[in-house]
Amino acid sequence: MICVTNLSKQFKRQSHSRWRNRSDDIVHAVNDISFSAHDGQITGLLGANGAGKTTTLRMIAALLCPDAGQILVDGTAVVAGNPATQATMGVLSDARGLYPRLTARENIVYYGVLHGLSRDIAQERAGYLSRELGMDSFLERRCDGFSQGERMKTALARALVHDPKNIILDEPTNGLDVMATRALREFLRWLRSPQGGNKCIIFSTHIMQEVERLCDHVVVVAHGRTVAQGSVSALLGEAGETDFEDAFVRLSTLTGQTD
Repeated sequence: MICVTNLSKQFKRQSHSRWRNRSDDIVHAVNDISFSAHDGQITGLLGANGAGKTTTLRMIAALLCPDAGQILVDGTAVVAGNPATQATMGVLSDARGLYPRLTARENIVYYGVLHGLSRDIAQERAGYLSRELGMDSFLERRCDGFSQGERMKTALARALVHDPKNIILDEPTNGLDVMATRALREFLRWLRSPQGGNKCIIFSTHIMQEVERLCDHVVVVAHGRTVAQGSVSALLGEAGETDFEDAFVRLSTLTGQTD
């Protein structure tokens, strides 16, 4: 279980003008986001570009330090460099950096060994994830020259190689075709099931259909704040809409008018 409470993060905008107003140099990327993601559920972090989704996920993964607020993973506070929480998380961030001279399998196995797996177990996990994610056709190829979809699958397998309890995915369907997206959706459903380990899964997206088809719980963020959360049906009721895209726009716009 992952609990996020009153999370905030600001950045200083790079400016080359000596006359620029100093107050304009501060960007509030996240400004009081709170939600809980439970085991055995898929929690969707939904928002427009720039809403604060990626920054929030990077703080949960201990890739960024928050300015305020608290993040608990299975009751333990997230602190950068603390392996107690990072060892239980599999993270697919927006930076999908792979070692281009290594094959997809070598990238996956390397990260498995870094997470403490024996090389034999890491090899087994690489083969299993390759089958589940449809990677067999390029598993033994070097990553240099991979398509966006091939890179995404390899990065996802790398994030899951150590069988983490908590899974953080930042827009995981980017670059995937329809069939690959459907396969990934089924795989995530299996991971959250008792047979798949009751994983706690958080993923960010701005695609309404993904949320409607996949998420047990949805957190809507706008302007760096949590503006609504609940099931898809609950959010439709809250917004007074029958179409989920219309509901999202209404919830986001109403909050934006008050900022």
